[in-house]
Amino acid sequence: MKARTFLTAEWRYLVMLNYAVDASVLKPFLPPGTELDSYRGDTFVSVVGFRFLNTRVFGWAFPFHRNFEEINLRFYVRRQVADGWRRGVVFIRELVPRRVIAFVARRCYGEPYIALPMRHKIDQSPQNLRVEYGWKRLGKWESMRAAADGEPKMVENGSLEEFITEHYWGYTARGTGCNEYQVEHPRWQVWSATEATLDADVATLYGDAFVESLASPPASAFIADGSAVVVRHGARFSERELVPSPEPTQRSRLASSKGVGPLSCGSYSRTAF
Repeated sequence: MKARTFLTAEWRYLVMLNYAVDASVLKPFLPPGTELDSYRGDTFVSVVGFRFLNTRVFGWAFPFHRNFEEINLRFYVRRQVADGWRRGVVFIRELVPRRVIAFVARRCYGEPYIALPMRHKIDQSPQNLRVEYGWKRLGKWESMRAAADGEPKMVENGSLEEFITEHYWGYTARGTGCNEYQVEHPRWQVWSATEATLDADVATLYGDAFVESLASPPASAFIADGSAVVVRHGARFSERELVPSPEPTQRSRLASSKGVGPLSCGSYSRTAF
């Protein structure tokens, strides 16, 4: 049985800049009961910017809080449960332009949200697409942007784009336990970026540990078209409820990629944050 719906919305024009990072950088941020997930032996962080549209919380739409930008830095994890592996994301920091939104996210999910002035610019024609997200911090505007040509294509099976966009669960450390929640959406189409830039003071935004990785060009960059999404109500599990993590088999990886497994908190099914 799925958890009740907490939030519905659309996520649109997702700019996703993906950087290989040493696993030792991420291990201090791992929530209890999770372990790092990898793609062909590499661990990744992603800087993601997108539009939150038509947002409703428990079915209610709140004036001036329906449409807004979000920027987040996230990495990728997995958790062993009775029926196999659950693959999810953990957030290092999330930026939104409304204090109420940041407060609710911190209160309900323990997520590391902060509120800052934000803006976006989207230029699209039949031949080209340019998307830019900006946020003002320490008296200065910072930004991320990407450009692409042509039409979007469906995410390919086994690709890095699939790894990035289709982790189905969200995890947040809460004391000695962990919150888990689900977000559902269909598979996205993506444009491969012809150029991509992150212009920010990484040390003060995300910490010194991420400076070296985020100063390099991204290992991949793309723009996802996005879709309607459903965020399920989260729940918490404690260390006593954790299942030992044996090495995954090919069958368990396939089951996880299809979102198979009981709902223990919230999550992301056909998901990606």
